[in-house]
Amino acid sequence: MSIKAIAFDAYGTLLDVYSVGALAEELFPGKGPAIVTTWRDKQIEYTRLRTMCDRYADFWQVTGDGLDYACALHSVSPSAEQRATLMQAYDRLAAFDENHAQLTRLKAAGVPMAILSNGTRAMIDNALNAAGLGGLLDHVLSVDTVGKFKTAPEAYQMGPDAFGCDASEILFVSSNCWDICGATWFGYHTIWLNRAGLPMDRLGVEPMARGQSLKDVADYALASFSG
Repeated sequence: MSIKAIAFDAYGTLLDVYSVGALAEELFPGKGPAIVTTWRDKQIEYTRLRTMCDRYADFWQVTGDGLDYACALHSVSPSAEQRATLMQAYDRLAAFDENHAQLTRLKAAGVPMAILSNGTRAMIDNALNAAGLGGLLDHVLSVDTVGKFKTAPEAYQMGPDAFGCDASEILFVSSNCWDICGATWFGYHTIWLNRAGLPMDRLGVEPMARGQSLKDVADYALASFSG
């Protein structure tokens, strides 16, 4: 099946959410990795709960709430300055090493590209610019527009609306298996960027393709791109 555009998830896919681990470890020796893992888990859990219960709060608040829970669980009490430092790190998440070269390659080939993210527009723009990826994508799509997080259909619908084509003609890329499942159910052409080599979630759905790096994604996209 040919594709006409690509929609990328941001957090975990283009931006390494665990890159804040070194900072967390510096601030709270011996607890950094545990804090960051819990922080990410709660961040995603809260997006789901808020969407299911129609209690939307933007991703900046959800990220802060997840951090506060993680600190409480692991018995650390950050100062206001330490908390602010950790939150600000989300505006400077490290990009994966191959990203710039592969996004540049796709852009040079004329592939329309977007970010479709739970993040606020400011969070996404700040992180992309800090990672040197600003200007490589045609659209930055934030769920703030619809007030529901992925995997709500309203969030995924932003892709077809932006590109003016059917979801099946858009390659949706995410490293998060739950996101790939939701996007596949919605109707996207999906590729799971499974950097961590994780097993597939048992939900009775499979992506159309899998890869381990953004190069795999770019190779697949260029072989399928209809222009």
